[in-house]
Amino acid sequence: MTLDPRWEAAVASHPHPLLFATVSGAHLYGFPSPDSDADLRGVHVLPLPDLLRIAPPKETLDRTWILDGLEVDLVTHEARKFFGLLLQRNGYVLEQLCSPLVVRTSRAHEELLSLVPRLVTRHHAHHYRGFAHTQWNLFRKELPPRVKPLLYVYRVLLTGIHLLRTGTVEANLVLLNEEYRLPYVPDLVARKVGGHEKAVLEGAEVDFHAAEFERLLARLGEEETRSALPEAPTARPALDDLLVRIRLG
Repeated sequence: MTLDPRWEAAVASHPHPLLFATVSGAHLYGFPSPDSDADLRGVHVLPLPDLLRIAPPKETLDRTWILDGLEVDLVTHEARKFFGLLLQRNGYVLEQLCSPLVVRTSRAHEELLSLVPRLVTRHHAHHYRGFAHTQWNLFRKELPPRVKPLLYVYRVLLTGIHLLRTGTVEANLVLLNEEYRLPYVPDLVARKVGGHEKAVLEGAEVDFHAAEFERLLARLGEEETRSALPEAPTARPALDDLLVRIRLG
């Protein structure tokens, strides 16, 4: 996939050095529509004096704006906060780190990627289960129901199932479905990609997808039960060492 030059322009406007910046959202998930915005995520490094002051620094920077007709949402965490999130059962930050749509990278980014096998655990199931319920509730609340939030439900469930089964972080629904072969996914993706953000479903489809949601949720639980992934991450010493080296320049 060709990177939009506006993504680089957006990242270049960040006030602090970046360990990496990647693309998340619909572009990462494999179903961007013509009017999809740009969800950019990354890790920044604050100047050392900012970390030594009495008042704690703001560790997350979030900016949304229009750049040459494109809505851009740029969110970055300070390195210490991001490293801490990696040690929790937070699949979202793992997906940001592992995104193949890389706008900015560094040696530290490469080192973080090498630590991913020591960060994934079977307890990431809790993240994907909770995230799937959240996305499903958002889908059911809308009248009429839209294709976009339903695609997010399937993306989350298949990402979680795949992570627990293989230990690999894959957030692209189209690629995931090459393996899991849900027959309705290509049509949903085509309706979203070829249409717009407000493409909707017919009423009769909702009951079918409700049953599929419950089936895949049960599959997620089954994969959690038999997963060979460890109970806890083992990368903490390596992350500590990397953070110190980043701080010392």
